[in-house]
Amino acid sequence: MSLSRAVFLDRDGVLSRSLLRDGKPVAPTTVAEFELLPGVVDAVKQLHAAGFVLVVVTNQPDVRTGVTRLEAVEEMHRCLRDWLPVDDIKVCLHVDADGCDCRKPKPGMLLAAARERRIDLKNSWMVGDRWRDVETGKAAGCKTILVECDYAERRAESPDFTVKSLPEAVEIILKNQPSV
Repeated sequence: MSLSRAVFLDRDGVLSRSLLRDGKPVAPTTVAEFELLPGVVDAVKQLHAAGFVLVVVTNQPDVRTGVTRLEAVEEMHRCLRDWLPVDDIKVCLHVDADGCDCRKPKPGMLLAAARERRIDLKNSWMVGDRWRDVETGKAAGCKTILVECDYAERRAESPDFTVKSLPEAVEIILKNQPSV
């Protein structure tokens, strides 16, 4: 059985709108604040039609810190599954101090998905809007695309590509695939 190609998608800032506080991105805390970015539905459908396994990988430490209720995050993910043809959603609820393997920039969520779904990481992509996403993709051996949002925080180092939106990222992914 051959391995699958995947696109790992960060949630906030790539699929859904991040909220900004002092120039820094924060996750929505309620379903009412949760909305997809323009062009996301069609972009994800293109990836699905091209045969990619689609896995959302998201850090949600606000659950751990008590800012967001777990039920709210679960409801947002039910919405994502209703709106988009994603195959899986991996969530890390930890903060950095917990030292877990799943919190980006560590590649634990990608490695788990690769084992569970027989994913070929070197022929897969990580798309994110922060340095953590780029580092995660690199650590897992994926190609990386940064959706540049000009946040007031540490810059991502050396993504393979930089774009302004998921639809632009999808164009790059579809143009840079080996023949199957």
